[in-house]
Amino acid sequence: MGDSKAPASQTDCIFCKVFGRTEWSGMSAADMAKLNEAKVCRQFDRGEAIFYEGDECRGVYCIKSGLVGIRKIDGEGNSVLLGRLGYPGTTLGYRPLLAGECHRGTAEALEDSQVCFIAAGLVRWLLERNPDLGLRFLHHAAKDLGNAEEDFFQNAAHPLRLRLAHLLLVLKDHYGENFDDGTVMVELPVTRQDLASMMGARPESISRVIKELDQDGLATFSGRQVHIQRIDDLLWELDPAGEA
Repeated sequence: MGDSKAPASQTDCIFCKVFGRTEWSGMSAADMAKLNEAKVCRQFDRGEAIFYEGDECRGVYCIKSGLVGIRKIDGEGNSVLLGRLGYPGTTLGYRPLLAGECHRGTAEALEDSQVCFIAAGLVRWLLERNPDLGLRFLHHAAKDLGNAEEDFFQNAAHPLRLRLAHLLLVLKDHYGENFDDGTVMVELPVTRQDLASMMGARPESISRVIKELDQDGLATFSGRQVHIQRIDDLLWELDPAGEA
């Protein structure tokens, strides 16, 4: 991590709002003190890279606030945002660290984000002292693998309209505002081009589906704002039988 910004205040991890969601939450007080002493927290501006594809993995990054996406460069040199986003409580970089590899993608702050860095040497020391910590990372890796398989199935088996409806409902949980009339406003954290790359689609295909949702009275897109008029109908798109 660069030194262009002063480190954020070194608050104790145990007081972090997302501490309970992290892999670190089961360690002893002594090991937590070591972690608090050694971690480096930084504020990243929207659009700023946290690490780059091909960089040596020097440690892991725990997202304290904000939103982080992983980008890769495709065969034509285009930047592609992968489907899974990093929310507060997510630890990035643990897989290349455990595998002894370089980073396979570039981590980008999609909004202003605070991220804590934990050096590789300390991570390995903590893993040796805390077998449960290794199991937590193993559990995380297994879930990520399962999610990747599900994403592959969704992209292969389901039409783009259904995949977009599913993504809107996921983003609604993090970025949605419910109104008394039953409508929902979602502030998209990514561009339409990024929406397309997350679903393995072309931007023009996304534009056609957005127009369909508008014409059907389900959702209206205006810039990065999405006004969902009938949330139940959007849910019906995913589960016509009502079995969800």
